[in-house]
Amino acid sequence: MDRREFMRQASIGLAVGAMSLGVIQHSLRPAEAGTLVKKWPLKSEWGNSILRMQEELRRALKKPLEQRRWGMVIDLGRCVGCSACTVACKAENHLPPGVVYRPVLEEEMGSYPNVERKFLPRPCMQCEKPPCVKVCPVGATYKRPDGIVVIDYEKCIGCRYCLTACPYGARTFDFGFFYTKDTPRLEPYELEPSPEYGKQWVRKGHRSPIGNARKCTFCLHRLNKGMLPTCVTTCLGGATFFGDLDDKESMVVEVMSRGNLWRLKDELGTGPQVYYLR
Repeated sequence: MDRREFMRQASIGLAVGAMSLGVIQHSLRPAEAGTLVKKWPLKSEWGNSILRMQEELRRALKKPLEQRRWGMVIDLGRCVGCSACTVACKAENHLPPGVVYRPVLEEEMGSYPNVERKFLPRPCMQCEKPPCVKVCPVGATYKRPDGIVVIDYEKCIGCRYCLTACPYGARTFDFGFFYTKDTPRLEPYELEPSPEYGKQWVRKGHRSPIGNARKCTFCLHRLNKGMLPTCVTTCLGGATFFGDLDDKESMVVEVMSRGNLWRLKDELGTGPQVYYLR
């Protein structure tokens, strides 16, 4: 299977995911289904939101690194569990089997016939006080001045202490697996380098990032080029907002002011920079 065919099949999967909205509506009580649909943005509305966030991103990049504070808000009322963000993230970062940066967690609630499913996209929380940093014995994982927690693949020794320390399960490990292993040949799309951290990481032999811990970086390689994270631009429901939390005029701050805001496991004191709207 070449890359074009792979992406074609992925697109089909996204389309099927989008159709799941009708299934979700059917499983909800009429009042709840109506509320869900009303929260979905019009195509033109979400397009304007993307353009606005893009402009705000470029504005933030003009500031010194330490004066930016990247954050994300996910409106759960708009998320329908299509997993477009998960697939897009896999494709953008060329992630191998077992490595997922943005899974969508699912929960089924109620009893028949009043059954509903809730979805929770879970990227890295980019914590203010990241537990993963404290336990790294070689200083391979650290927090940047703009708040993004990163991993130095060249320093990482693969001890996986950080995977255990993360209370969100937001870190995974690259064991060197390939989707087309044990077939006549590895497909070309699996050999394409990952663009993470602005470098070209070729997964071959024992080279990094094979044998390293890996995680979401808010698509740092895209941010540095003035582009939004791929999960934001591919969100079918327009549920994901991103920007500089220190820019009081930014869209992400505006969305946060709507109320009903919460953070995952906030009681742990890690200070997640990913917020959720109920």
